[in-house]
Amino acid sequence: MNYLPSLLLLLLLLSSISLHSCSHINQLFEAWCQHHGKTYSSHQEKQRRLEVFQDNYYFIKQHNDMANSSFTLSLNAFADLAHHEFQLSRLGLSASAVKLDRRNVREPDSLDEEIPASVDWRKKGAVTQVEDQGRCGACWAFAATGAVEGINKIVTSSLVSLSEQELIDCDTTYNDGCGGGLMDYAYQFIIDNHGIDTEDDYPFQGQGGKCKKQKLKRHVVTIDGYKDIPANNEKLLLQAVATQPVSVGICGSERAFQFYSKGIFTGPCSTSLDHAVLIVGYGSENGVDYWIVKNSWGTNWGMNGYIHMLRNSGNSQGLCGINMLASYPTKTSPNPPPPPSPGPTMCDLFTYCSQGETCCCTWRLLGICLKWKCCDLDSGVCCKDHNLCCPSNYPICDTERKKCYKSAGNVTGATFETRDASRKFGGWNTLIDALFL
Repeated sequence: MNYLPSLLLLLLLLSSISLHSCSHINQLFEAWCQHHGKTYSSHQEKQRRLEVFQDNYYFIKQHNDMANSSFTLSLNAFADLAHHEFQLSRLGLSASAVKLDRRNVREPDSLDEEIPASVDWRKKGAVTQVEDQGRCGACWAFAATGAVEGINKIVTSSLVSLSEQELIDCDTTYNDGCGGGLMDYAYQFIIDNHGIDTEDDYPFQGQGGKCKKQKLKRHVVTIDGYKDIPANNEKLLLQAVATQPVSVGICGSERAFQFYSKGIFTGPCSTSLDHAVLIVGYGSENGVDYWIVKNSWGTNWGMNGYIHMLRNSGNSQGLCGINMLASYPTKTSPNPPPPPSPGPTMCDLFTYCSQGETCCCTWRLLGICLKWKCCDLDSGVCCKDHNLCCPSNYPICDTERKKCYKSAGNVTGATFETRDASRKFGGWNTLIDALFL
């Protein structure tokens, strides 16, 4: 019998299926790029990302085709990242956290109280909106501010979004900004600093920067202390979450965690802690217990930024190590009264700069300053030839090119926009403008 025609027909059929599959994935990738606003620097880079996308597509499809899984995956905003790339960019719990000498280990105050069957602190108005840490490994800062926001709401009835950027820029004794950190150190920083500023006043930048000392003095929300829940004790963790949101360390680097979409996440995952999140409640579904966990990867991940993680997993360390490194701030004292709004900075009798700015003299005659510019007090300095305001880490300026440099002779630097003091009442400065400029 001649099998050649049958073999050729089979090969043609397989080829047709393969071509159809490639075409489908190409269309899917283009739609995904458009939805997430993705563009690439070259055709080669786009092809490489398509290959990564295709690999992730098959991983997700294989998981979702399983009949008995309690959760599903999706092609979310991380679908063009290889798993190792994702691990490098979206975590940030300090590697030393597990070895930490936890000196504030305490049992929750509600130890003998009966706890409710379910709790969701979002419904009680104690949770702020989900944020996106981007490629900054500061999950520890988001978990810490989330826990402080929660207890502040419970004690003062006021929900205030707090500044992760202040922790990233200023809490540098033990934490390392976007390089990683630990919630306990963040709590101690807030205690030592007598409070923390708001997100609105000191917003997240997606990268580390110089500590803004003026904003560091704005103590809007305070805490009294913090407590570490004894490791591997899920009962005590549950009792703590019944009273307030709690920050925890987990293993967030698993591939299934990267593409989580909805349902109760059951792993598998290790207990090597590398990510920090916030538990904001707990519940049960069809007899399966879960934690309600707020992440810091934006609302396009998971269930609008949240994940339900298996509770009562049978492992004392908890799923993904969630029982191993839990802590929460304590607060009984009211917040300090809001500081008075600083007034304008007077440059001379007729000229002033607005709050948060300082006066840079740009024109002198016989040692007397006759013209001013306004310079941002937190991030800028008056550079040495007084014609520009420069960032404090780029203090030397080239007035001809209007650029600021780190050092003399440095050919690379950051252009820093400046402006004249526009709030003038006339008088001497106006006369000088007319005569000399």
